[in-house]
Amino acid sequence: MSSAPLKLAVVAGEVSGDLLGGDLVAALKRRHDGPIELVGVGGEALEAQGLRSLFDYSELSIMGFIQVIKRLPKLLARIRQTADAIIAAKPDVLLIIDSPDFTHRVAKRVRKALPNLPIVNYVCPSVWAWKEYRAQQMLAYVDHVLAVLPFEPAAMERLGGPATTYVGHRLTVDVNLVETRRQRALRGLAGPDAQKTILLLPGSRASEIKQLLLVFERATEELSRRNDNVRLLLPTVPRQEALVRSLTANWQVKPHIFVGQDAKWSAFAQADAAMAASGTVILELGLAGVPVVSTYKTEWLAKFVLSRIKIWTAALPNLIADYAVLPELINDVLRPGILARYMERLSSETPERAAMLAGYDLVWERMQTEEPPGDKAAQIVLDVLSHKKTGHL
Repeated sequence: MSSAPLKLAVVAGEVSGDLLGGDLVAALKRRHDGPIELVGVGGEALEAQGLRSLFDYSELSIMGFIQVIKRLPKLLARIRQTADAIIAAKPDVLLIIDSPDFTHRVAKRVRKALPNLPIVNYVCPSVWAWKEYRAQQMLAYVDHVLAVLPFEPAAMERLGGPATTYVGHRLTVDVNLVETRRQRALRGLAGPDAQKTILLLPGSRASEIKQLLLVFERATEELSRRNDNVRLLLPTVPRQEALVRSLTANWQVKPHIFVGQDAKWSAFAQADAAMAASGTVILELGLAGVPVVSTYKTEWLAKFVLSRIKIWTAALPNLIADYAVLPELINDVLRPGILARYMERLSSETPERAAMLAGYDLVWERMQTEEPPGDKAAQIVLDVLSHKKTGHL
């Protein structure tokens, strides 16, 4: 261990990235004897480790082409502000975490001004999904990539990108998820005449909530017509609670609405099956062992770029297992009747449910690592820093 001071620049654009950064810095403190100074952008987890964020990072939590276009001038100003602050601080290493539209632009500006500064990218950009040329472009400003999905190192090597190491995913060591997985394994599934408990997860952004809840409402109406005893659970985040309650106020079968993380994991433990917005929550459900159908409706403008997407699925469990573990219903294929029938099959002892749970076990196995993700990531950051003078790792 070194006792010299370590100045770390870190840029995290969303809650998930902030949590990863917090874990990594905590692990760095266990490995580095000297003081660690932080500069950059982040949220509560990084601030708990000593960061004074340059601005409220929630400004960067935007989604979709239309929202980005509306916020573009402010985003460009924040990119310049962040890069200039890091350049002025002259850190020992720069860590950029996820949110590539923001963090990679910062890294490019910093690399131009500080060409010898080691730069580590935590969370591999989805170059394996679309715009594959970005992998080689990253060679100009990234020394090492810390991947959170096990197939990403091979994908980056195939595409000619920077050296990439799978460090593990935070979810595999999340105490809430691990406990939920244990509870579900012990509980099993009730008999064929028992109440069906369906979990509804329409997303955390207002735009996707509005689109998906309309479909979910019609699907649950049909499900309840075909089955006598259906219970609906709908966890949400505090900032969307009012919207969710207003959109579900007139439902024929009213969902039980829960707010907060504890309530979400409780709902996961109780659910027989789920319909959910495409995204990280699909991986959460898979690792917890909740059968799910992934759903998504794109913005009208986004439909024009769908043909450029190279991957065969958007569901992470499918990509990790390398076969169709779970179904996806997107845009015009997302119909209430199909969704209702999937819920019937997945909430009962059926071959479809058994096959999905077997696929989940394979995903869980492939995502395991020998040490916690934050610890492995922290060690690679230190290795990159010590080896920078001799080239990329």
